[in-house]
Amino acid sequence: MITRADKEQEIKLITEKFGNAKGAFIVDFKGIKVEQVTNLRKKLNAADSEMKVVRNTLAKRAFKDHPAIEKAFTNSMKGTNAIVFSYGEVNATAKTLADFAKDVEVLQIKSGVMDGEALDDAKIKFLATLPGKDQLRAMFLGTLLASGSALARCLNAYAEKLGGGATAGTEEAPQA
Repeated sequence: MITRADKEQEIKLITEKFGNAKGAFIVDFKGIKVEQVTNLRKKLNAADSEMKVVRNTLAKRAFKDHPAIEKAFTNSMKGTNAIVFSYGEVNATAKTLADFAKDVEVLQIKSGVMDGEALDDAKIKFLATLPGKDQLRAMFLGTLLASGSALARCLNAYAEKLGGGATAGTEEAPQA
């Protein structure tokens, strides 16, 4: 039997996790086998996330310190729930959950929250399709480099058209 002190400690732990997380998701894990849950936890750890099975009454009491989360999650707290806390990139966590839900159809992503904004099913699916931070950086750098390299190719083609090519700038100027 769980004591009142244990409940208070659990509520405090959940509240701290919400305070540290950049985003969170409510998932229904009813019907998932133990091996599958273990596999999901490993995948979530790789995405800098954590899944915690919580009692609905304790979670609702922990929501009191986070009004935006309370508003987003209160209606979802029915049945067997787990909260997935995302400490890193929220879209990586959403992608991990969405990919796992494709393989294990029993897993349901009920709702989510990111930066105090509630996420419905459509927003979570869209978030899962976004590239990660490293991919976005690479795309941005590629965009920046593309214009410089295009200019260099254009200047080189113009120099070749004039007849000098790449060696045109290396020849010495004639003496007068």
